Amino acid sequence: MATYQSFDVTSDPSNGPARLALLRAELDARGLDGFLVPRADEHQGEYVAPGSERLAWLTGFTGSAGIAATLGDKAALFVDGRYTIQAADQVDASAFEVLHLIEHGLDRWLGDNLAAGQKLGYDPWLHTLAGRRKLQKVAEKAGAELVAVEANPLDAVWSDRPGPPTAPVHIHPPELAGRDTVDKLTDIAEALAENDVDVSVITQPDALAWIFNIRGGDLPHVPVTLGFAVLGREGRPDVFLDPAKLSNEVRAHIETYATIHPRNAFGGHLAKLGERAARVLLSPQVGASAIHDAIVEAGGTIVEGAEPTDMLKAIKNEAEQAGARAAHERDGVAMVRFLAWLNREALSGGCDEIAAAQKLEALRAETGALRDISFDTISGVGPNGAIVHYRVTTATNRSFAPNTLYLVDSGAQYCDGTTDITRTVALGTPSADMRRAYTLVLKGHLAIGDLRFPDGTTGAQIDALARQFLWQAGLDYDHGTGHGVGSYLSVHEGPASISKRGATTLQPGMILSNEPGYYRTGAFGIRIENLVLIGEPEDVPGGDKQMLSFETLTLAPYDRRLIDTGVLSAHERDLVDAYHTRVRETLSDQLNDTDRAWLEAATAPL
Repeated sequence: MATYQSFDVTSDPSNGPARLALLRAELDARGLDGFLVPRADEHQGEYVAPGSERLAWLTGFTGSAGIAATLGDKAALFVDGRYTIQAADQVDASAFEVLHLIEHGLDRWLGDNLAAGQKLGYDPWLHTLAGRRKLQKVAEKAGAELVAVEANPLDAVWSDRPGPPTAPVHIHPPELAGRDTVDKLTDIAEALAENDVDVSVITQPDALAWIFNIRGGDLPHVPVTLGFAVLGREGRPDVFLDPAKLSNEVRAHIETYATIHPRNAFGGHLAKLGERAARVLLSPQVGASAIHDAIVEAGGTIVEGAEPTDMLKAIKNEAEQAGARAAHERDGVAMVRFLAWLNREALSGGCDEIAAAQKLEALRAETGALRDISFDTISGVGPNGAIVHYRVTTATNRSFAPNTLYLVDSGAQYCDGTTDITRTVALGTPSADMRRAYTLVLKGHLAIGDLRFPDGTTGAQIDALARQFLWQAGLDYDHGTGHGVGSYLSVHEGPASISKRGATTLQPGMILSNEPGYYRTGAFGIRIENLVLIGEPEDVPGGDKQMLSFETLTLAPYDRRLIDTGVLSAHERDLVDAYHTRVRETLSDQLNDTDRAWLEAATAPL
């Protein structure tokens, strides 16, 4: 039975109308005409603790991104393309209209519905500075007032709201971290000097964990502790977290570098920064509006810019790179064992999405190194595979059936690295249409993995390379091609990405995913994902400029039954064969005879 994920149904659409009525009554009592409920906490990250799942409690929608708005007698939920199908299933449409965040947009909805003189409430801890500014423009244009609430009205009506997490903090070993905190603080201080600021406010828990070489368990699948830090060009850093989470050893470790304060002292410290007229670096994209307001209202100055840890953390050092390779080899063994098991058992009767997810987690646990999964396993058969961020529950669980596709997107948290892999598998005999779509996705996946690119290239410049073959066939997918990945941290790590909006320069040492896909609603989904590490620039024979390239970390075969070799070029066939040879030669000796025989067949030349 799975340890790190639940398959229980955690939301009920029928709760939406009653809970919306409770919230509206509370808003009336406070003199507010409307309120915004984002899927966010004070740190603006992808994952939140149970007590911060306000959007899920109100609407029933459990996805990782979205925002709800209630205004007068209207209410709407806004989600992006990953979640349109899921939201329609989880939300009572009589209470909330479900709209596409990009195509329709909260700003447009508010512009159509806000009236002059109305008061729209928001919790300034749950909105970034950049987000608040956009809302302010919409409100001003409508002649309405955007009102920051001191206490969240939804919390007042959420009677059984869970308390804050209390997971213990532990030290991340120096041989895996690769760098001492003193060195990291020195780099940060230099960055602050370059930006002519006195201090930086660190709001992201994974940044806090990275700086001080600590890990925790406050969030699902992300080994961090919830807290803040204030780092200066000079002097001792200040860290704000719950002291009850610290053993004597961990407290001593952190106090080697910083002064520890209770988490609830953070607001008062921000005011002190303002009182001394400090110049404070704050990211408008991830810094809460409340942080900005507390500093500015007390007399400080905000200098807007990215948190200095963003790029430092994204560029993995030699120890982190070595750890990633070791983690992926270990994970590759578990994945091959799983795929071999799937080949034997998927259509034998009794196998379903939950059983498969449990089996994969059990095989990872057998490594003895598993600390958690890196996200809830996406285990989707047939039409469920077409739901991009599908989460299988006891209510949606589908049995495996012949002549369908199975999409499994999963990952592990090991102390030496974080993994994320997607494979699409044929159950029985795939149709020609399935094979064609799979091969077009594979061609884009190979194009990214095989790419050479010059220094200064951004993810936006190469995103189309993964889509080009799908585009030629009139197909596409509504998600990014790749995201950054942390080192035993968040499986989704900024600032780099391979996407239409990927503006960050790709640099050696970054780990990214390579995951094009295609989804046919109601039929099947296809995604192929490897993690790749950007290597150092190298000479190209006959060229006059050094180029960067990707080293593929993930080790697991593609499904040869789904590859239409006639659609691949000779070079693409060679790429698949070379990758399969590497997988086989790396993993075979770590498998039993049965699984080794399956791998030999699965990696045979095309």
